[in-house]
Amino acid sequence: MNSVSEINRKKQNLFILLTGIVLTNAVIAEIVGVKIFSVEALLGLNPAQIPMFGGAKFDINLAAGVLVWPIVFITSDIINEYFGKPGVKKITYLTASFIAYSFLILFLATQLPAAKFWIDVNKNGNNFDINSAFSNIFKQGLGIIIGSIVAFMAGQLLDVYIFQKLKKATGNKMIWLRATGSTIISQMVDSFVVVFIAFYVFGNWSMLQVINVALVGYFYKTFMAFSLTPVLYVIHNMIDNYLGKENAAQLSHEALMAA
Repeated sequence: MNSVSEINRKKQNLFILLTGIVLTNAVIAEIVGVKIFSVEALLGLNPAQIPMFGGAKFDINLAAGVLVWPIVFITSDIINEYFGKPGVKKITYLTASFIAYSFLILFLATQLPAAKFWIDVNKNGNNFDINSAFSNIFKQGLGIIIGSIVAFMAGQLLDVYIFQKLKKATGNKMIWLRATGSTIISQMVDSFVVVFIAFYVFGNWSMLQVINVALVGYFYKTFMAFSLTPVLYVIHNMIDNYLGKENAAQLSHEALMAA
């Protein structure tokens, strides 16, 4: 195998790996996102009762899906760096399709008639209905599905646009600026769009509730964007070592030109 073929094989393997990471974590985030957890309880603290707009007070509650979204942020920035706008757009459309497909299969699964013995063996001596619990967990509303997909696509496409603009301005320097800067702006859109569509357009939330809840999620994502900056540099070094610094630099340059 010649050197050119070996480099192309490594590039292909890298893209497949990054695609798998984005797809897996995005789908997991959507599935587990139905659970809302208390950050204060997790840390053993009292409810925060943070003053928000309109005199309301909110505790720090987050959807479980946000735990893995930072992995999607980092991976998307890596794809942006080495495969440019075409790579990110390809993965964005593919991931959105997989999310829609996952929701469809989950919905169909909730419609299947439950076996009586399965319900009986899971009662555990009480009136617990495992089939009803299964349906309540996985049968997410149309608003959440549409909001999730639209927000993901809008956030990703905005992220790649800002990332490429910053990369053109900074060259190969200041990786942290283009990665963190693009994430901070794009996730503002993502955080508000998903809540607005799911709970304002399709639900009965007030705009005040939308703003308050979206802000909590956005602050968490912003915090994680800054916190994971060192990880971004570690991954860049790993890829540079895997591809070879010259090949990695060339791939990054081609990604910028492809934008």
